Amino acid sequence: MPEFTIKVDQNRYLPVSGGEVHAIVTVEATGSSAPPGGGAAEAAEVIIIDTSGSMASDGKLAEAKRAARTAVDTLRDGVHFAVIAGFHRAEPVYPGGERLAVASASTKKEAKKAIGRLTSGGGTAIGSWLRMAHGLMSRQGAGGVRHAILLTDGQNQHETAEELDAALRAVSGSFVCDCRGVGTDWRVAELRKIASALLGSVDIVADPRDLAADFRAMTENAMGKTVADVTLRIWTPLHGTLKFIKQVSPALEDLTGKRTDSGPQTGDYPTGAWGEEIRDYHLCVQVPPGEVGRQMRAAWVKLVVPDGAGGERVAATGNVLAEWTDDEARSTRINPRVAHYTGQEELAEAIQEGLDARREGDLDTATARLGRAVQLARRAGNRQMEELLGNVVDVIDPVTGTVRLKKKVEKADEMSLETRSTKTVRTRKDGG
Repeated sequence: MPEFTIKVDQNRYLPVSGGEVHAIVTVEATGSSAPPGGGAAEAAEVIIIDTSGSMASDGKLAEAKRAARTAVDTLRDGVHFAVIAGFHRAEPVYPGGERLAVASASTKKEAKKAIGRLTSGGGTAIGSWLRMAHGLMSRQGAGGVRHAILLTDGQNQHETAEELDAALRAVSGSFVCDCRGVGTDWRVAELRKIASALLGSVDIVADPRDLAADFRAMTENAMGKTVADVTLRIWTPLHGTLKFIKQVSPALEDLTGKRTDSGPQTGDYPTGAWGEEIRDYHLCVQVPPGEVGRQMRAAWVKLVVPDGAGGERVAATGNVLAEWTDDEARSTRINPRVAHYTGQEELAEAIQEGLDARREGDLDTATARLGRAVQLARRAGNRQMEELLGNVVDVIDPVTGTVRLKKKVEKADEMSLETRSTKTVRTRKDGG
């Protein structure tokens, strides 16, 4: 179990008429290490490979099989695991039936042979794939860290949106799922919805030859997690309201709608599994305005983890404070970290709005919004986003956000920008 700490950055001072409190809550986990040798029985990994008919083109299935074998090789001995083939239904590839295997030299060898026999055919029904992963983990009774990798190259054409939503509701909270789209025929919004519901990441692998390295990185990251089902528990005072809680680093993720009431004026927000890492959250609370000199706790943040005996314990706490003042210099000061992440949230919105406008033929709006995105990326020091934007627009002046839309844009470049628009950089003083 890692050691957790919570740090709160904010400007606590409000004008007499003010009641909106913003804070960046930094949660850091240190001292985490994966169990040595075969001590990883409390972890489960399910690898879901799209084997629909479209995977036969461009060498995608061959590279997906190579990537899946790489992921199997990366598993620690003792981890429960399975491989699923996904088409218009889900089919267990290894170990078969309704069970998980335990990773060892022999089971890994068997799994890789089974992966090598995969063939392509049929359609795409991602909800059924997720339901099978959920069933395997729950029937096996696998506890601890539960993770899945989902790879697809197309759209979810053999299920309705309602069927996919129902599947996501059924499996939500049972495992974390990292989603990858290979090629350019899949929909970013669809995979993002899945990854968001299952607290995972989404990314594009435009060149199938890059799949193996990406699968290795995802599996290594999953093997580095040592505690699952970590929750942010937030209390707000009577007549106070939590307007939103968003993860803002390492990627943007709105947790507001994932609230579960856990006590008077208290809600729980899931954060998934943790290893040794740092995450930042932007919290906004609305409280009734107060008189000059009044002080109050605007929010009480607790990090809650399983205690290993079926219960829970509070691993770290932090306070978000409010104090009313008639000193305008104090009340109008914006905390640098709040400003930094607010800018990156605006950056993601500007990119999405710009790309939507470009697809709809509204070139003036597209130019304005993507120009604003260039300006915000430069201000935040987000070099990766500057490079991705440079594939879509010609940058004339990054400081003022003056740009010109490129006449020809590769679909992979557009999708890479859209997919990675929610990845953020930390403030410079934090080493990010």
